Amino acid sequence: MDKYGLIGYPLGHSFSISYFNQRFHDEDIDAVYENFEIPTIDILPEVLSQNPELKGLNVTIPYKEKVIPFLDSISPEARAIGAVNVIRVIHEGKNIKLKGYNSDVIGFTQSIEPMLEKKWHQKALILGTGGASKAIDYGLRNLGLETVFVSRYERPGTIQYERITPEVVKEYNVIVNCTPLGMYPKTEECPMLPYEAMDSHTILYDLIYNPDETLFMRKGAAQGAQVKNGLEMLLLQAFASWEFWHENK
Repeated sequence: MDKYGLIGYPLGHSFSISYFNQRFHDEDIDAVYENFEIPTIDILPEVLSQNPELKGLNVTIPYKEKVIPFLDSISPEARAIGAVNVIRVIHEGKNIKLKGYNSDVIGFTQSIEPMLEKKWHQKALILGTGGASKAIDYGLRNLGLETVFVSRYERPGTIQYERITPEVVKEYNVIVNCTPLGMYPKTEECPMLPYEAMDSHTILYDLIYNPDETLFMRKGAAQGAQVKNGLEMLLLQAFASWEFWHENK
């Protein structure tokens, strides 16, 4: 039986294990998907040696960037983004080769593109600076938008939350939350933004999918903003993961 899995820490919120095992059951695929909750990325070789039937992995926080030195090759897109969330495990005799990809960018761009109107949506704020935010930046720029990262800290090439004025929100009216703020169980939290400046031309996209509607989304929707959570992106990137694991077979 083939095995697939997810590496990250912690993994209590994981969507992938239920999605893939349900898919394997429904499509009569002889495979299983497991969570590998590892406290350090240095345990990855151990996971591979103890699970010789592994054919593919997904990677979640905090390892999307840290996993790259362990890979034998990486797709041009993942290299440009600087983050990997899919690994194909290739068995060549007794040797194992690991190839890294990024399906986040595929899932995100396919999910947000129908919401965008070129006339109104030309600039975006990306909340957060982690591995997921890099894929979001790559995707938005590919869709023709100008982007700015928002951080709590002073970092090169970022703007801080306290500097986001109503005028900034009017200009950068596509806002993507790549932070865990508002994720279950801390559902009463949200990024500090001037929500009162939002209107029907504002798009709030939250990578969080638990809860279905975050406080970030709720506060924007109250001003007439278009809102969307990360569930569709997750489904689309899961489809893409499967394609990467089985390319050229």
